[in-house]
Amino acid sequence: MRKAEIDRILDNMLQAHHGVSDLNFTVDKPIQVETSGELVPVAMDPPLERLTPFQTEICALNLINQDRHLLQALLDQGYCDLSYELTGKARFRVNVFSQRGSSSVVMRKLESRIPTIEGLGLPKALFEIAKEKNGLVLVTGATGSGKTTSLATILNDINESRSVHIITLEDPVEYIHPQKKATLNQRELNSDFSAFAGGLRAALRQAPKVILVGEMRDRETLEIGLTAAETGHLVLSSLHTIDAGQTINRIVGMFDQEEERQIRIRLADTLRWVVCQRLLPKIGGGRVAVFEIMRVNIRVKESIVNGEEEGKTFYDIITAGDAYGMQSFDTDIIKNYKAGTITKETALLYASRRPVVGRGIDMIKSARGEKTTDIEDLSIDEAYGGNDPYGMTH
Repeated sequence: MRKAEIDRILDNMLQAHHGVSDLNFTVDKPIQVETSGELVPVAMDPPLERLTPFQTEICALNLINQDRHLLQALLDQGYCDLSYELTGKARFRVNVFSQRGSSSVVMRKLESRIPTIEGLGLPKALFEIAKEKNGLVLVTGATGSGKTTSLATILNDINESRSVHIITLEDPVEYIHPQKKATLNQRELNSDFSAFAGGLRAALRQAPKVILVGEMRDRETLEIGLTAAETGHLVLSSLHTIDAGQTINRIVGMFDQEEERQIRIRLADTLRWVVCQRLLPKIGGGRVAVFEIMRVNIRVKESIVNGEEEGKTFYDIITAGDAYGMQSFDTDIIKNYKAGTITKETALLYASRRPVVGRGIDMIKSARGEKTTDIEDLSIDEAYGGNDPYGMTH
């Protein structure tokens, strides 16, 4: 199987369905694409009902293209990340990994156009993030929830409005930003630097004002990122956490117990925003992003330093933080339900606190004159109490 044949297969997969986001090559399954959050098979000519281990391995090796760093990573770690371009049609973020002695490939289709905050209808708080001059900003969520896209919109806003030096450290480079008002240098793991910690340490000597780190993967990278934020840089990065509270706990948990007090103080001083996101299935197909946004103010700093207490949890602070541009997942979920974007079942399934979302939905339904309960035909039992169980008549 040569590159031309791989490219033909990839092209067929992209054309097979509308809104393809991922391509999947797995042994004993047909070639599949993900659309609207679901994997669907792709009809091939000649038909290909099940991929063999040989076919997935050949596909993987063609994508790796004899890159010894990637081959070594695959052998040592069991996976490797790379980027691949289907000339003139699409770019992909590729993960090749081993499973039960065979190779699998998942390819995420990247947008060729740089996304904007307005164009995607993202929260206005992201404009405020782009104006920050220093500190740490974290965008969090599960894999595939759109963290990289949100970071790209913030970076694009900085690129259009400020004449500063921006360095990105990515694995791999997903959005290729054009040179606008800012000066951008985009570096890719393995081809431009060997580890995030080393690349970040080197970035401090390259006179940037803004540093984007694709992911805070380990304690060393986080520690250097905190140092960069403390020394006047704006550091943007991502974490695989589900909400603001878990984000703080994950960071603190990376350090030894005797370092906890110090790291909490450093984090309270440097952290500016935590933006968490989830993708929910939309009515009629597709997905919609919902956000939890925590802006660091005095109350947030106190909870970072001293830990959460009853009435002083990050959820409580976010819920009461409208004036600071904060919002909880539950608030955004209720807003999307009111707009008719998602169903009641979806709203409750993805809620942080179901009773809160349930009450919000009931208020919306009540205001619309809709039923808020499925219980019907209630009536007073006139005979009840006529005779008590002891035979005494009232």
